[in-house]
Amino acid sequence: MPVEVRRSTKRRKTVSAYQEGNKLVVAIPASMSKAQEREWVLRMSQQMASRQAKRRPSDDALYQRALILTNRYLGGQAQPASVQWTANQDRRWGSCSVNDKAIRISDRARGMPEYVLDYLLLHELTHLLHAGHGPAFWAHLADYPHLEKARGFLDGAAFAGQ
Repeated sequence: MPVEVRRSTKRRKTVSAYQEGNKLVVAIPASMSKAQEREWVLRMSQQMASRQAKRRPSDDALYQRALILTNRYLGGQAQPASVQWTANQDRRWGSCSVNDKAIRISDRARGMPEYVLDYLLLHELTHLLHAGHGPAFWAHLADYPHLEKARGFLDGAAFAGQ
């Protein structure tokens, strides 16, 4: 990610960083030396990368999260063969292929709150047990404490995206 350093005469000691479009902006005091600037840019870049990794887990982290969720809420009954992000789902938040036990979660869900991502994973895991959305399907999801909150979040996100 490209970095832009903004020096400010109003800043005395603090350094901050934020993402602006596709670049990282690091705001530093104007009095900092070039060596201090390089040190702070490196530190803030690492912090931003760490924060983004937590908010946007890798495919492997997504798979591991799915295993934790199936054990916690589904008694370990749903065992996916793979779980991955996908960029080609514009209308769905996730999908599940029962035949090959592959779960795909839309890239549009990256960065959403953890309880929403957990709901999406649980929803698709439950499809490994029940193909449709009948009473047995929803009964398996009933123990998830953020079920309605997550569904409401996704409804709002879908509405905002229209």
